[in-house]
Amino acid sequence: QVQLVESGGGLVQAGGSLRLSCAASGSIFSIYSMGWHRQVPGKQRELVAHITNGGSTNYADSVKGRFTISRDNAKNTVYLQMNSLKPEDTAVYYCRVVMSGYDYWGQGTQVTVSS
Repeated sequence: QVQLVESGGGLVQAGGSLRLSCAASGSIFSIYSMGWHRQVPGKQRELVAHITNGGSTNYADSVKGRFTISRDNAKNTVYLQMNSLKPEDTAVYYCRVVMSGYDYWGQGTQVTVSS
């Protein structure tokens, strides 16, 4: 089994910063990619950013230039540094790990940006 533990969400004012972390544990091997998605009530979950085991990254247009994804392969941990946060970034953020053809999801962490 694989467990994903997320941390770092919370309440922040517009223009502020937060850093999300997601640590994978359990039967970990051959992680292909790690990343973050987010979801607001009534809308589909959307990709925020992901990073492959080779270090290639992909960002949603709405967060480019403000968010930075990184990973520590030795710790099986992925980070999302979120700067210049906007109220529209408010959502539940989910960690996603792709490993051996399977998707694993975290439980989600709430990010709320006040105006």
